[in-house]
Amino acid sequence: MIQVRFFAGAREAAGVASESRSEASVGELREGLVRDHPALGPILGHCAVLVDGSRRPDDHSLAEAELADVLPPFAGG
Repeated sequence: MIQVRFFAGAREAAGVASESRSEASVGELREGLVRDHPALGPILGHCAVLVDGSRRPDDHSLAEAELADVLPPFAGG
């Protein structure tokens, strides 16, 4: 299991601050999140998914991972 934390607009779209997930890869995680939280669909493609602090591609395994952060793009100055 991996703990997934949602930030900013991703948190609002998911309706939760965090949850435990069991997907095997980052890509499967993205698919599962959209399936379970349809409001994430329009923004998840723009979000960074950090696995244990590092951005990872969709084929990256989550077998050894403990934490994933879903971060929408931030603007500011």
